[in-house]
Amino acid sequence: MGMKEAARTPFDSAVGDGGSAGPVVPRLVLGARLRRLREERHISREAAGHVIRASRSKISRLEGGRHGFKLRDVADLLTLYGVTDEAERATLLALAEESNTPAWWQYYNDVVPTWMQTYLGAEQSASLIRCFEVQRVPALLQTPDYARAAVRLAHPDAGAEEIDRRVELRMTRQRILHRRPGAQFWAVIDEAALRRPVGGIGTMRAQLRHLIEICGSPQVTVQIMPFHAGGYAAEGGPVTILRLPGGQLPDVVCLEQLTTALYPDRPAEIECYWDVMNRLVVEAESPDETPTTLHRILQET
Repeated sequence: MGMKEAARTPFDSAVGDGGSAGPVVPRLVLGARLRRLREERHISREAAGHVIRASRSKISRLEGGRHGFKLRDVADLLTLYGVTDEAERATLLALAEESNTPAWWQYYNDVVPTWMQTYLGAEQSASLIRCFEVQRVPALLQTPDYARAAVRLAHPDAGAEEIDRRVELRMTRQRILHRRPGAQFWAVIDEAALRRPVGGIGTMRAQLRHLIEICGSPQVTVQIMPFHAGGYAAEGGPVTILRLPGGQLPDVVCLEQLTTALYPDRPAEIECYWDVMNRLVVEAESPDETPTTLHRILQET
């Protein structure tokens, strides 16, 4: 059964025209700037927390972009850090306001767990998304019918309305591949995921045809890790790395699990996952071979 067009949400205009993708990037930018200012003045997190009537751990969360900002708190911190230039204060206070702007996916809060908010904020803002998938076609490349089948497998007790909303969310996320400028998406998919008939033969054949078509998009690169490659660098499970725009923020690594996700954030860890991803690209078939391989799998399905 095909899915009807996703219902319009209060945030559709922002998504459709490439507007704000939510508060995550402003939070990260502002947090990083506040941390640099604090360290330049040799002020401890405890001292900064005392000024805004907060704990050391809250300062850590603010600087890590994991928490929204109150304008009064930012103003007090800027004063503590000796920032008197009105233009700079106005810029950072504007970032604080943006950090509390609702993201479009808040319309789907009933089906977006807390751990996924961080991922969606990074995904919907990313300039580059690299991923490796073992058992499923990546969510950003799924057809509605394939997504529906995958959602049912992941949420066997969900009712029809919840499944509809989860599928709508997944389809809406895919708009980042059609924006101008849009995110560059580069996926390496294990051959097993392409031969596993999620949703049945008909659904899987339609999914394979969709992958063949989307390989023609200049924003999408797909490589296949064939069975004959033997073992490979990331047998432990799926990996996603997101690069945020501007060149000043650290990359985001996401390791999705059954009911949560891990976000390794130490520089050495991020570098390790980039190394794994780059080795996967070398070990997988060339992107030029992907349509031919997909056609062969389609004929054999």
